[in-house]
Amino acid sequence: MNAKTTNPIEAAQASAPSTPFRFYDNRQKYLAFVNTCNEKSAVAQRAALELKHIRPTPPAVRIFDAGMGDGTVLSRLMRSAHSQGPTLPLLVVAKEISLEDVRLGLEKMPDRFIEHPATVIVITNLNYSEAPRLMPRDIQSAAALNWHEVRLTGQTSHEYAKQIEELAGTLAFGWQTKPSPKTGNPVYVRPSVLVLYREDHRFLLDRVIPKPGQTFESYDLIVASQPWRARMSAEFKAKKVLAPLARSLAPDGRLLVIQSYGRDPALEIVQKLWPDENPFQVNRHQLLAALKAELGRDAREFTLPTPSDDKSIFRYEMHTLPNEIGDRIGTSTLFAAWNAAIYVNQIEEERLDEMASSGAYLEVTQSVLQKHGGLWFNDETFVITRRRK
Repeated sequence: MNAKTTNPIEAAQASAPSTPFRFYDNRQKYLAFVNTCNEKSAVAQRAALELKHIRPTPPAVRIFDAGMGDGTVLSRLMRSAHSQGPTLPLLVVAKEISLEDVRLGLEKMPDRFIEHPATVIVITNLNYSEAPRLMPRDIQSAAALNWHEVRLTGQTSHEYAKQIEELAGTLAFGWQTKPSPKTGNPVYVRPSVLVLYREDHRFLLDRVIPKPGQTFESYDLIVASQPWRARMSAEFKAKKVLAPLARSLAPDGRLLVIQSYGRDPALEIVQKLWPDENPFQVNRHQLLAALKAELGRDAREFTLPTPSDDKSIFRYEMHTLPNEIGDRIGTSTLFAAWNAAIYVNQIEEERLDEMASSGAYLEVTQSVLQKHGGLWFNDETFVITRRRK
């Protein structure tokens, strides 16, 4: 492929209509949240529980991550899968449109190929209706599918890491994005699939390795953690995300869905400044009802239970030292807490600019942290299973 001097991302952004900048698309603030809170760890622990209930069939255990992010949840889940089936071939397919997240996620994978050599990792930027199949539904996009296969050689994680780092140009080409003219959300410039596995296990994994043009969607476990904007309607979430993922389950396959729940100190901070703010208006009950309606007659193929609060809601926290929450809280801790609260509650940048002109937001953050002895958040979860015919 020939490198272009013109950056296609910058060109697309320059020609696109101006769209509001959303706080939760800010890369730096996303990373600040990820590194100051333990949500990734809590989600990975919750997802690992589902591995005990799946019933995989040959040729592999098949896992789909509906939003890889920086790869923290996925790499931990893969470790758990190894602990439960150290000799079982493992196919992991991850959807991610962010180039930087793909890079961060791949950095966590060399050790996985050492501990669990019978592993195939697939990363794609396709949307929710396409990614499980590894095939665009549009004929022209399918014909232009950018498929790249990497056969890792060597016997050390150092060698694998070096070969993955050499994919920088491949990733930059395959994971270019442009803003959607309708929503402003990033969409792919070209549909791409990246397949990685060990060359010395190619023969063993022949039936596991996806092939170009071969549609595949039959997963034992699908993890969909925070796969949408909180303010989207239940009908939109069911049609665009939940229904395509549910239909990608194998018999006895399980779809774990996790979303923010609110009713926690983080929302308390936000509502002290914006009293009418209510970002989490669509709960699991409404989502399941919308999914049932979207599936129509196919709903009979699935089990759609609504768990009680004690089985659904789990908590994660912002990291703080025992002596950080006292009469006076350090500025860095306050800023970290403020960042986490408004990130989880998805407050737009325009409204934050208004609040930054005064120090009231730091005073409110401090009062809430002192009241609760720290900052914590609630997520809610439910599981959809596909019945065996």
